[in-house]
Amino acid sequence: MCGIVGYVGESPISPILLDGLRRLEYRGYDSAGLAVLTDEGVAIRRAAGKLRTLEELVEREPIEGNVGIGHTRWATHGRPSEENAHPHVSGDVAVVHNGIIENHTELRREVRESGLELRSETDTELVAHLIALELAKGCDLREALLRTLGRLKGSYAIAAISPRVPGKIFVARANSPLVLGLGDGENYCASDVPALLPYTREMIFLEDGDLAVVEAERVSIFNLRGEEVERTLRRIDWSPSMAEKAGYKHFMLKEIFEQPRALEDTLRGRLNRAEGKIFGDEIGLSDETIRGINRVLFLACGTSLHASIAGRYWVEALAKIPAQAELASEFRGRDPIILPGDLVVVVSQSGETIDTLLAARLAKEKGATIVAIANVIDSAIPRLADAAFYTHAGPEIGVASTKCFTAQLANIFMLALHLGNVRGAISPERSAAFVEALAKLPQKMHETLLASRQLASSLAKRTRDAQDVLFLGRGLSFPIALEAALKLKEVSYIHAEGYAAGELKHGPMALLDELLPVFVILPRDEQRERTLSNLEEVKARDARVVAVATRGDEETLEKVEDLLDIPEVEPELSPFLTILPLQLFAYYVADFKGTDVDQPRNLAKTVTVE
Repeated sequence: MCGIVGYVGESPISPILLDGLRRLEYRGYDSAGLAVLTDEGVAIRRAAGKLRTLEELVEREPIEGNVGIGHTRWATHGRPSEENAHPHVSGDVAVVHNGIIENHTELRREVRESGLELRSETDTELVAHLIALELAKGCDLREALLRTLGRLKGSYAIAAISPRVPGKIFVARANSPLVLGLGDGENYCASDVPALLPYTREMIFLEDGDLAVVEAERVSIFNLRGEEVERTLRRIDWSPSMAEKAGYKHFMLKEIFEQPRALEDTLRGRLNRAEGKIFGDEIGLSDETIRGINRVLFLACGTSLHASIAGRYWVEALAKIPAQAELASEFRGRDPIILPGDLVVVVSQSGETIDTLLAARLAKEKGATIVAIANVIDSAIPRLADAAFYTHAGPEIGVASTKCFTAQLANIFMLALHLGNVRGAISPERSAAFVEALAKLPQKMHETLLASRQLASSLAKRTRDAQDVLFLGRGLSFPIALEAALKLKEVSYIHAEGYAAGELKHGPMALLDELLPVFVILPRDEQRERTLSNLEEVKARDARVVAVATRGDEETLEKVEDLLDIPEVEPELSPFLTILPLQLFAYYVADFKGTDVDQPRNLAKTVTVE
């Protein structure tokens, strides 16, 4: 949520800042603004609404300078408006901020009592005023920011500039992502990697409690005690074109069709086909630790939770270890029990999801071993974890996750298989069969996408006016029902629910009538016969039934209006294929309805505030 970009160098500033903000649009926002150091001081341009409004303002009122910061705001404190848009200014200091200052009420009272005028409803303006108050005491900007940070409770990524120090940007983070980009005679800062890809691949990911001074020729990083610290320089291999639409109408559609490539990248170098195992070194758990595991607990939110529910099935089936999957936000809302031998697998696309991060921190404090599964290298959750097992999906721009979901499934399945191998819970023959099946999955995904596209579009055209849609599945198809419903809700704004098919009689059956589309997910697995009985119950109540089933399933074809088929695949790997036509269906419904597919209303790509 929200986006920050900053630049120090010799190039004209406005095009760089606006381009960076455009590449951060996927994070969600409702207003935008720039602050640039000029010969006359700090120049501010702000506008409510889409970024194009700010671009038009800058065209009418250009800004010249070489040091500046930009921001896209997603409203938390204060409605979307020009006066609440960032940057905020106090004296000669301009500030942008992501996150939530939890003690804003107390700080607001203090600022008012100091005699400073509050012009907005935001907590960010308070940060600017607190810095100004510290400057009035005679300290420099770095010290003023350090003192201010010591007063803040909550989460923040902050960037500040002032004509007092004309060649510098001051940035800091706590529980909100911030990355530095290093160039040749110019340097950058941003909330996320895609904003910087056209300019540099050399990046430093700041850690919680870091304060950095960004200058054209160098960056300096300090802790909250003012002591200089070192952080690892990383080279990001994502190309700028990976974050472009490449001819697709929307990023979501591009990313759906990128899934075979993303899966190949995620599997590459991890399948030991010679021995029929997973190369487990990258997972980061010793064999001794694995043999001592008594329970696996997955923590995640949203789409990552659905991948984790599939993981619960896989860990129990392949490794014979008790497993649970929990909402991270609920886990940390109580006093959960962590026992010796608990392995906590924390799943987050961004590695920065605030509820998941705080849940992971709580589990670690209680003594659990933490494994992170994330897509963004060196993000907060992998840094916290004892081991990080990265997906390699590449940048995902669409708010509704698609390729990161299937990449997460791959990492979770490989983790479960590796646990089973080390513990001797799975036979060598069965393990080898799964390794070979994984290697063939990208091609099967490609076939599924090509075969499903036309029918998914046709179904979407017929369904776009539906008020409600129901998705049913059992076993490994249950998390796919949940994920399919979430995708449809996110991008089309149609009310949709995913249910375990066995729960049909416990409430959802009351919804069935001739107007309700029902998607039943029944690949050829051990749950198929029971799910087919549920399909009959739905059909008997005149609901419109669509099935997702294995190619050649004539029995199911005779019972439904339409059938989205998938190639034959090992039952345990069916989620990688059954989700694909349902992602396409959700996309086409949204496209036909004319919604903002890549940036759905009220949603953000990375939830970094509570």
